[in-house]
Amino acid sequence: MSDYSAPVGAPTWFDLMSSDPAKAAEFYGAIFGWDLEGPPREEFGGYQNFTKNGKRVAGLSPYMEEAGGPANVWSVYLRTEDPAATAKAIEEAGGTVMFPPMDVGDEGTMMVATDTAGAVIGFWKPNQHHGFSEWGDHGTPYWFESHSKDYAKSVDFYKAVLGARIEEVGTGGDPDAIGPDHYGQMFLGESSYSGVMDAAKIHPPEVPSFWQAYVTVDDVDATVAQVEPLGGKVLMPGEVTPYGTLATIADPNGAIICLGHPPAGM
Repeated sequence: MSDYSAPVGAPTWFDLMSSDPAKAAEFYGAIFGWDLEGPPREEFGGYQNFTKNGKRVAGLSPYMEEAGGPANVWSVYLRTEDPAATAKAIEEAGGTVMFPPMDVGDEGTMMVATDTAGAVIGFWKPNQHHGFSEWGDHGTPYWFESHSKDYAKSVDFYKAVLGARIEEVGTGGDPDAIGPDHYGQMFLGESSYSGVMDAAKIHPPEVPSFWQAYVTVDDVDATVAQVEPLGGKVLMPGEVTPYGTLATIADPNGAIICLGHPPAGM
């Protein structure tokens, strides 16, 4: 486990909009050891914070049909210190600001945009709410990545908006194989906190670009074994990769999240 404080441009928060928050809370409590911090915040539409080790780790919101958009999806937020400047940079880079900067009480300032490949991405300027503060322990973040249907556009967008340096890994390969032809790690300074995957071959045409969150678990196979008895689905069982043992699951309401455990020796 390591303490974490998001630099500007790095993931700082992720949250779930759920059609059944109570069922979701029970599921994530069982597999990740998450607790809920107090009752729903009615002034924030019933929003709640999940905690791990007594610290905020992720968010939970009831689905509001009047707000539009899909239910049972996870959203990722990148840190910004100047939401207005970030909004301007997004538009100059060809993205779209869906929800302009708005203060969320004294918690912070939120903005939601779509990048040039169509992925929805949030931005958060912290005030009282500093986002998650641990990384790499069971139930805390493991990785974040954009699954892009237009890899080149995504790379250009995040370079322009975040000032990120993107280094490709594992590129090329069999052009007929199902898998990413390109994968870029997004570096801010000397460290990487997220990536961009060329997902054009991986997801069917009707699935748009999106951001995916990975959560660290002590034992991927043991966690996967819990999923179906708790009402969820296993979409991809544990697979050993150079970047750790990874799996993909859906909660009982259909929200998709990934699991990760570091490679041997790390």
